[in-house]
Amino acid sequence: MTLEELISIANGEKEADLVLKNGRIINVFSGEITEGDVAIAGNKIVGIGDYKGIKEIDLKGAYISPGFIDGHIHLESSMVTIAEFTKAVVPHGTTTVIADPHEIANVLGLDGIKFILNSSKYNPLSVYVMLPSCVPATSMETSGSELNSFDLEGMFQIKWIKGIGEMMNYPGVIQRSPDVLAKLNMAPAWSRIDGHAPGLRGKALSAYISAGIRSDHECTTVEEAREKLRQGMHIMVREGSTARNLEALLPLITPINSRYCFFVTDDKDPADLLTEGHIDFIIKKAIKLGLPPIIAIQMATINPASYFYLTEKGAITPGYQADIVIFNNFKDFKILKVFREGELIAEEGEFLWKSKRPVQHILRSSVNVAWNKSKNFTIPDRGKKIKVIGVIPQQIITEKLIVTPKVENGNIVPDIERDILKIAVIERHLASGNVGIGMVKGFGLKKGAIGSSIAHDSHNIVIVGTNEGDMLLALKTIEHLSGGIVAVAEGKVLETLPLPIAGLISDLPIEQVKDKLESLNTIVKKDLGSFLCNPFMTLSFMALPVIPALKLSDKGLIDVEQFSFTSIYED
Repeated sequence: MTLEELISIANGEKEADLVLKNGRIINVFSGEITEGDVAIAGNKIVGIGDYKGIKEIDLKGAYISPGFIDGHIHLESSMVTIAEFTKAVVPHGTTTVIADPHEIANVLGLDGIKFILNSSKYNPLSVYVMLPSCVPATSMETSGSELNSFDLEGMFQIKWIKGIGEMMNYPGVIQRSPDVLAKLNMAPAWSRIDGHAPGLRGKALSAYISAGIRSDHECTTVEEAREKLRQGMHIMVREGSTARNLEALLPLITPINSRYCFFVTDDKDPADLLTEGHIDFIIKKAIKLGLPPIIAIQMATINPASYFYLTEKGAITPGYQADIVIFNNFKDFKILKVFREGELIAEEGEFLWKSKRPVQHILRSSVNVAWNKSKNFTIPDRGKKIKVIGVIPQQIITEKLIVTPKVENGNIVPDIERDILKIAVIERHLASGNVGIGMVKGFGLKKGAIGSSIAHDSHNIVIVGTNEGDMLLALKTIEHLSGGIVAVAEGKVLETLPLPIAGLISDLPIEQVKDKLESLNTIVKKDLGSFLCNPFMTLSFMALPVIPALKLSDKGLIDVEQFSFTSIYED
């Protein structure tokens, strides 16, 4: 449709393609709710007021909102393809996401980023991408790729790239690491640099912000968020599956400062997507907790759109893209209809859009285990106490415990009575044969082993078990699946979830992925004895060497507070 045609329709000289009549229109600019019609021509909103259309839909007083935007998400954490993710979130009103493909980039590098971009084509969901800034996250683990500034810079030519993803290496920023500065310097003026700086305060925070970093999604207290807001950072209020910070941060938000705050999920697993919802869940919860409804809508629409320079998204106004959500009221917040670019794509929870052009993806194998070096999980006894990773339920931080080990035949072995089990991280990208071995307390397994190829951030294979035989079976099963999540016991495989795409993503429908995950967690808790709420989620963070206190990588045990390797044996 030409600009001349759009103007003539907006001026009432011609009928619009579609008119949404008798709705309550949420104006995110003025903070008002007005009654009237919304006229749509092609993929654009052309008028608000009294219009006639070729097709008209009487909304009977329902509310009209801009489509919802998730300002920061790792799509890989949903463990499903983007097509399946889209099918799950669009009926909940999400029409745009800002993705940081940090996880898959650590496995497949540029091929992983391109996979996300290509997978997003021909779906009724706008997927914008922030280029991962920390691949690998640290030098203390083996990742599948290393991305430098010269690897990434050319990708800014792609229109779907909106900036640089969360800069987790805040010590590298403050210490002026040359490779970190090169990545920060490559960001064009029109792009954004997202932050990741948990607990950073004072002059160190000023130094971090001075590098051009303008957001943070790691705030957990009002005091931390307020300091960052005062220094010009946009506060991403996170409410995902693992980290839920909405309730803690809501007291920060006022009508004056709310324009600098917006909602993100960061990570959202299949069960929560299907049972809770997505951004609509956050809006509803925020309103219930006392946030004014209009501010809640702004934080899900115009605020992230403005931050990411999405100049045609986030509002119901002429010239903006016709991404529109119709819902019943602010209490029930039931999504009735969802439009993207003027096309009805979901109604009453049903996903209506049919793929017109499926995309084929060919990716290399990402599970490469050197069996001649990777099958020994023994830890020799040296007559000393040992350092044990202490799990804290529902937290990704751990404790550093010092214990006297159980010893048999000269080797340290799992002590089921004291819940001290063996943990191993096996390198799976380069077939290097690297195996990190340690002990962990807090999984509660009475028998068997559990394993996963999801192990933040480099995603090697991580296994916790009560005996070496079952741990080895878990490793073999994950390799046979080309990546996945497994539970085994007494030499038998009890349940699996194959993740053949980078060892992170399933090719199954999201409903089946949810059922498999629920089955795995049930087996681990009921049959193997774990008391953890989500044992596999906990397992996935045991190899993350940027979160205190003790973690294990394929290269060895890491004292995160000292940011260095440490011996399992206490001196």
